[in-house]
Amino acid sequence: MRTTIPVACIVLKSPWQTVLLRSALVTLLLAPPSALHAAELKLASVLANHMVLQRDKPVAVWGWADPGETVTVSFAGQSKSAAADAGGKWSLKLDGLTASAEPGTLSAAGKDGRGVEVKDVLVGEVWLGSGQSNMEMSVKGANHFDVEQGAANLPLIRYYSDTNGTAANPQAEGKGAWQVCSPVTVGRFSATLYFFGREIHREVGVPVGLINSSVGATQIEYWIPAEAQCTEPETKANYDTFMRGYTSFDEARFAANYENQIVAWNLAVEKAKADNHAPPARPLDVLAIRRRKGPPAGLFNGKVFNLAPFTLRGILWYQGESNSALPGPNQKHLYHRQLGELVTSWRKLWGDELPFVWVQLPSFTATGEGWPRIREAMLKTLELPKTGMAITIDIGDAKNIHPTNKQEVGRRLSLWALGTVYGKNVPAISGPLPASSLINSNTITVSFKHANGGLKTTDGGPVKGFQIAGADQQWKPAVARLDGDKVTISSPDIAAPVAVRYAWLDVPDCNLCNGADLPASPFRTDDWPAVAAAKK
Repeated sequence: MRTTIPVACIVLKSPWQTVLLRSALVTLLLAPPSALHAAELKLASVLANHMVLQRDKPVAVWGWADPGETVTVSFAGQSKSAAADAGGKWSLKLDGLTASAEPGTLSAAGKDGRGVEVKDVLVGEVWLGSGQSNMEMSVKGANHFDVEQGAANLPLIRYYSDTNGTAANPQAEGKGAWQVCSPVTVGRFSATLYFFGREIHREVGVPVGLINSSVGATQIEYWIPAEAQCTEPETKANYDTFMRGYTSFDEARFAANYENQIVAWNLAVEKAKADNHAPPARPLDVLAIRRRKGPPAGLFNGKVFNLAPFTLRGILWYQGESNSALPGPNQKHLYHRQLGELVTSWRKLWGDELPFVWVQLPSFTATGEGWPRIREAMLKTLELPKTGMAITIDIGDAKNIHPTNKQEVGRRLSLWALGTVYGKNVPAISGPLPASSLINSNTITVSFKHANGGLKTTDGGPVKGFQIAGADQQWKPAVARLDGDKVTISSPDIAAPVAVRYAWLDVPDCNLCNGADLPASPFRTDDWPAVAAAKK
């Protein structure tokens, strides 16, 4: 749209004024509409129809308007006002709200009577889920989808999927839409988030909002802000390595190479058809993967930053598979620090020490010690306050990196949340976690937290999964004896043991659990460098 100036109304007194006028007219004709008209009064994209607002906490509401414009937000009998800053952004907080399943309307009004409304708004509990493909994996891909779909008439559960892409710099605005849970929509929901949220809804009895921001096959480096990764020498060096790899990438060369690969692949497919053979796999599109991830910190910039400060109860994290495959043992060592950086930086972004719970990697056939060491990093990060972990070593799939029993993953996450965040009486908030170890002559005794009813085995048989070693670092299968919240480990081949490991394999044969039938976390008492573990 152009702005027209009535030239007949302008009186020119000199040639130079004519030049200035012509210049001004050209500027006006070329100027974008935003420069010629008032800015649109709008809310952040996550503040949209069908949303759930967090109960019992000050509720953040923000958006954009003309610089200096006063915006008044009204909801549930409250009205709060804020003025837009020089960049046009405004923000405010409503007082804590009571949970409500009755739909309401949130309105934002500015000058000259203009405004915006958000309809069908509920108040309850809101959780953000993030990570890679196992968080991204939909309900449609989980066990018993036909049954789950038929039982998904749950309109008090709402789901928002952030569809923003990666970005080189933090993005203030995102993309996405809220959906009401129904048999029609549930298939697209994150399975882990949905099954978690369904348990919260059932047990707490209030509406639940679930926000998903995840991208498959991504390392944790893409989800942590750059400044957080650069606070320590080791993680900064790792960040710099990732950035050098990103900036030195020759897109033109890889694009040409991929085109040649596709041509050859098409010919191979035709030949396979003619020979009645299975077609070869399509070549990996490295460019597409690169563009999905962006630079290190790119997914934080594009898919997390815009969601803050939407008021949350807590955060779920399901990632680590991609980091387990990175070369070099130091990469797995770094994950402990990186996960800590992610938790603290996201809490800083929201200005709230949000409860944070993650899924420990399950069983999956891999090479080396990548999976056990990422599991260990997750275990160690529980040293941070208000953190928890769902142990899933028993519900993985040795041949499928995307195990389909997401119902149990969601339930175990919910046990931690229900017991710690909501104060509910649950059988246990975690599987057994190692607390201490004591060497006594030819045995090592390990004490556990979260034994809840006493340690036992899942099958009622002898304990499986322990290894023991002496100073020579040679691991031997061990005999384990249970006694309440303790396990005493020994081996006839080790006279003077110094260290114990449990379930320290990619796919371990292990069976230790607590009285609530939750499995024990894999762990080790040594800090020895990565070496080949005992054979299965």
